[in-house]
Amino acid sequence: MLPRVIIYNATSVDGRIKGFPVDMGIFYGLAARWREDVTLTGVETLTAAPGLAPDDETAEPPAGGRRPRAGVALLAVTDSRGRLRCWDALRSAPYWWDAVALVSRSTPPSYLEYLKRRNVRRIVAGEDHVDLRAALQALNRRFGARVVRADCGGTLNGALLRAGLVDEVAVLVHPLLLGGTEEASIFRAPGLQGPEGIVSLRLRSVERIRGGLLFLRYKVVGPGPSRRPRGRRRS
Repeated sequence: MLPRVIIYNATSVDGRIKGFPVDMGIFYGLAARWREDVTLTGVETLTAAPGLAPDDETAEPPAGGRRPRAGVALLAVTDSRGRLRCWDALRSAPYWWDAVALVSRSTPPSYLEYLKRRNVRRIVAGEDHVDLRAALQALNRRFGARVVRADCGGTLNGALLRAGLVDEVAVLVHPLLLGGTEEASIFRAPGLQGPEGIVSLRLRSVERIRGGLLFLRYKVVGPGPSRRPRGRRRS
């Protein structure tokens, strides 16, 4: 079955997701409401994050076979090309009980061997790139994932939306306008040739947060392939 998938980003009024300060306490305090089983992110998001130390391959890796902890999510990272090499730091962070690499059949064998040496769990899904639908199904099957929150940039958001895998889009809107021409927006995908690919949303709630922030939640109502069957939902 497919888990429920939520996309959640902090943005400016003009839809930018970079170049302004975000109150992480507010952002992740609101995110905790979903009680996610899995935090889904992409390798680009992590490689851009400061302070993640590379793995010391001369040191013993963290132990494998970790067990889930109540109230703590599993981290899942899409990395078909095998670029991420800071797994030890991620697995030692208090935010997740463990981490899993989402790779494809085209991922270099040397990287798969590297993950094995570092005791990193793996899900192989797809041929040339990570098949997100198959990966989500595997997360549900292997780890009982019912709620997945995407904590990522516009490219992975776009891929999830285009594949019809998203149930909810949430935005923490900051009272700022950034301007500029770069495409660091919440939703990046190939341009539409017609109206068929427009993602329709239905507003679920609006909440005013201190400092002029708005917390918007939308239900995805179409288009896209059928998302059923799914696991039991939580609000």
